[in-house]
Amino acid sequence: MSQGATTVTTFGDRLGEAFVERGQLCVGIDPHSWLLGDWGLADSAVGAESFGRTVVAAAAGRAGIVKPQVAFFERFGSAGYVALERVLADARDAGLLVIGDVKRGDLGTSVEAYADAWLTPGSPLEVDAITVTPFMGVGSLQRPIDIALQHGKGLFLLAATSNPEAAAVQQALVAGGPNAGLTVARAVLDDIGRRNAETVSVATPPFGSLGVVLGATLDLAEFGIDVAAAPKTRRTPVLAPGFGHQGGNIMDLISIYGEYAEGVIVSESRSVLSHGPDRLAAAIERRVSEVGAVRG
Repeated sequence: MSQGATTVTTFGDRLGEAFVERGQLCVGIDPHSWLLGDWGLADSAVGAESFGRTVVAAAAGRAGIVKPQVAFFERFGSAGYVALERVLADARDAGLLVIGDVKRGDLGTSVEAYADAWLTPGSPLEVDAITVTPFMGVGSLQRPIDIALQHGKGLFLLAATSNPEAAAVQQALVAGGPNAGLTVARAVLDDIGRRNAETVSVATPPFGSLGVVLGATLDLAEFGIDVAAAPKTRRTPVLAPGFGHQGGNIMDLISIYGEYAEGVIVSESRSVLSHGPDRLAAAIERRVSEVGAVRG
């Protein structure tokens, strides 16, 4: 996209490049207290920093995408954020695409400030994309959408998540407006698809910079989503948690996601991280190969 005389490489373009160069695996950076213990690290900001930087070093040159879960750093307060900033700096230096799993959602200037913190170039917390919560309406996220597109960043909106408590909300029908009669999950997906269609070339469609979160352990038809009818010209990327430890089988990638499969980011954390620091690089390399074999 163009901003005056400046050309900004879109997040969708960089995502496509990462897929070509390193495949579709995304390695989570989740320093659970029990994982820190298993790794022989202190349950502290220092331990979380060591953990995160080790994951980045193991992923560099093997996977193309990492996803730090910021809650596991935030629990240590300001020291945790310093640790996270160092992990993010390492990931940027390594050329990894970074998705900040922040799940922010708010209104007006508040949600704009969240976007400024995570998506502004030069910010200590700068990442390539963040997860956001659209359940106050996708329109409530307009400023983060604008900021993301301005700076060549991305957003992933929660649409159909794996936790059972979410189904009552995400499978509910929208009462009015242009999405009346659709499930909430389908309405979020369609809204993002329309927005991507406005910014993605139909002739040679790259990925859009706006994506959705669709859990790998779900029957998406129950959420009103027909994966066989995904419009390719919209090329909506999908962040897909649930593979590995949570029970999703990578061999089912295409049957789960259908026409969306080419844009699925296969997100795995515990199933890879549990191999420990000494075997982590080999585990990542093996998993990248396994995911690539499914896509052919």
